[in-house]
Amino acid sequence: MSFDPFNIGHVPVGGPIPFFILGPCALESETFAWEMARSLKEIADRTGIPFIFKASFDKANRTSVTSFRGPGPAEGCRILGEISRELNVPVTTDIHTAEQAELAAEHIDLLQIPAFLCRQTDLLEAAAKTGRVVNVKKGQFLAPWDTVNIADKLRSFGCNHFLITERGTTFGYNNLVTDMRSLYWMRKEGLPVIFDATHSVQRPGGLGGTTGGDGELAPVLARAAVATGIDGLFMEVHSDPPNALSDGPNQIPLEFIEDLLVKLIAIHHASH
Repeated sequence: MSFDPFNIGHVPVGGPIPFFILGPCALESETFAWEMARSLKEIADRTGIPFIFKASFDKANRTSVTSFRGPGPAEGCRILGEISRELNVPVTTDIHTAEQAELAAEHIDLLQIPAFLCRQTDLLEAAAKTGRVVNVKKGQFLAPWDTVNIADKLRSFGCNHFLITERGTTFGYNNLVTDMRSLYWMRKEGLPVIFDATHSVQRPGGLGGTTGGDGELAPVLARAAVATGIDGLFMEVHSDPPNALSDGPNQIPLEFIEDLLVKLIAIHHASH
């Protein structure tokens, strides 16, 4: 690691253990968001992990036009901001336009740039100028070393506290693969690196009108990534994945997450 450690809220980046971004894919309802946030906060407290809560207010790149999207930016950011304040947990969500950056920054600690938009200069500039930490998902079409150009853009806009997230690379049709060498190469460039264990097992559009995936492999890849060396781990978690309104096949059941977290921390200590 060659970057200077920094914090997202009270969560350290570059600390003694990786931090964890956990939460459901979509902000399905206000009640559901609170239930998931409270449950994950309790698990984080028991396991001693640094925790950021995640949920998306708009799933803007769904496969089908009829798919659930979410409550939208104003309502979604309000809900996440209230969760953050009451539970004392940093929160993150996706933004899709430059206009959303300023709105989200009023409530959100970590602004996430979706993989398909990772090279959109205006969006990166708007996110950078909010003063918030920015997390850029590496596009499925990019080589690991291409992320250096994204980092250069963010720095040129005055943002020195940012993260790059590996989330798999397009491999033929409807499939992604994760090259664990990518984590090493990006960290070697001095970039803080997160591994997205759940989106990396997607099969985009693989079910015709929806995205499929190999959710049982998410914990497998998470263990490998922690052993390889990362600064943070992103995992979508749902209390009832088969009935999730978005990306159900890839989300980790809430009932399994605590045991997985304990194993991941043990792997980190054993390999570093």
